[in-house]
Amino acid sequence: MDGSEKTSRDWGHFHRPLFANPKSRDLSRVGVIDVGSNSVRLVVFDGAARSPAYFFNEKVMCALGAGLADTGNLSPEGRIRALAALRRFCTIAKGIGLPDLTAVATAAVREAKDGSDFVGQVLAETGLKIHVIDGSEEARLSAQGVLLGWPGAYGLVCDIGGASMELAEISNGQVGKRMTSQLGPLRLAGIKGGKQGRKKVILESLEVLRAQLGQQSDRLFLVGGSWRAIARIDMQRRGYPLHVMHEYRMTPRDIRQTSEYIHTNNHDHLRKLAGVSSARMALVPIAIDVLKGILRHFRPHDIAVSSYGIREGMLYEHMPQAMRDRDPLIESCRFAERKDARLPGFGMRLRKFIAPLFPKITVDRERLIHAACLLHDVSWRAHSDFRGEVCFEYATRANLGGLRHRERIFLGLALLHRYRNNREGTRFDALLSLLSEADLKQAEVLGKAMRLGAMLWANPDDDTAKMAWAPKKMKLSLTLTAEAYPLFGEVAEARFEALASALNATTQVDVKLT
Repeated sequence: MDGSEKTSRDWGHFHRPLFANPKSRDLSRVGVIDVGSNSVRLVVFDGAARSPAYFFNEKVMCALGAGLADTGNLSPEGRIRALAALRRFCTIAKGIGLPDLTAVATAAVREAKDGSDFVGQVLAETGLKIHVIDGSEEARLSAQGVLLGWPGAYGLVCDIGGASMELAEISNGQVGKRMTSQLGPLRLAGIKGGKQGRKKVILESLEVLRAQLGQQSDRLFLVGGSWRAIARIDMQRRGYPLHVMHEYRMTPRDIRQTSEYIHTNNHDHLRKLAGVSSARMALVPIAIDVLKGILRHFRPHDIAVSSYGIREGMLYEHMPQAMRDRDPLIESCRFAERKDARLPGFGMRLRKFIAPLFPKITVDRERLIHAACLLHDVSWRAHSDFRGEVCFEYATRANLGGLRHRERIFLGLALLHRYRNNREGTRFDALLSLLSEADLKQAEVLGKAMRLGAMLWANPDDDTAKMAWAPKKMKLSLTLTAEAYPLFGEVAEARFEALASALNATTQVDVKLT
């Protein structure tokens, strides 16, 4: 335990950090391979933060399941491509010193007549043992991936692959009923009867799933490459400014409008605008028809895209329950502070210093303030002219779980104001339009409070500086010990006045002589 942890007596809602625990450090690097019907991917997760950090992430579009409905076998070309990808992945794993790899194969390999032959060939040529999992297990792992990003999530997880589609209920951190189907777009592309034949299969399959699972009026979580491609096209159609897949929200109306947009526009043009590969784009028209059917049958109240799925679910398997229960945002911010800040642990003191400015806030807002304090100094290596922009980009683009898009932007704006007194001249106006005026003002106040508090970091005593805020009197007070008063130079004084200006407050500074 370092000095900052010894002196921090109140960990608040978020408890003592886990990453200093040796059991948590055992998760420092985990490698998983997902052999899907459409792609083969290696992900190496690095770091003990509760949110996954991607040390390595590469996929190859192999289309192992192409033609499976007609031949009953894996695609010969897909086998060649998949085997080459797996050789490469095993060589990379060895080169970076991974002790072992966990590899799973899903629908195409488990259903193909030559699936076991392929698994044996991979073992013989690479030494990699592939675990072929059934549809129920695939659904469970995907649902666990969603729980990795949303610990308290509830609703229906829908994971679409090339040859199958899995559904799983989640509630109270647990995975409930699970179902699998053959509604993968790669498989549906081979259905006889063209569009009408596919429509019939989709309808019949969804009726069976609906009978087993009942109506799912909570949130629908979308997992899988075809869903993400649809979300990218939806973003492009709407002119949505934040191009982050995780936690992107859509409504049933959005899906209907995007379906029409896809079916009435040139697909090559669309895929270039939205940044979708040609192989993926070929499956999008089929996938959107499946998604519309899901909405008609299950009627969820809203739709969220999850970047976390089966691979993250495999990481979740490695986590002790104590880590699973933690807030993914706070744990990853703690990890970032410990790794990158100049004075790890100061974020806790900074949070205490600024706390009087936010006396009545929700837990959701408290966690954003807490996260901002932990991250306030992690970008110090950036050039001083660009630290604000770097902080904003970090918050809005980083792999941080448990953050809605508006929360990302709020966090980014607070960190921008940590380094900049104003935001004029930045290129973030389109993103800031997603925040309310009240959120814009609170993020500014938070950032300017951190900007002031960062000037008072030289003394480890928590009581060297205290702020008080009287909103009825519109008065902001700062009390310093005699030892700390020299820290309150011209720059610190200017920052204090800037904070008071953001609050429309008068100021008072007192010095405690004893």
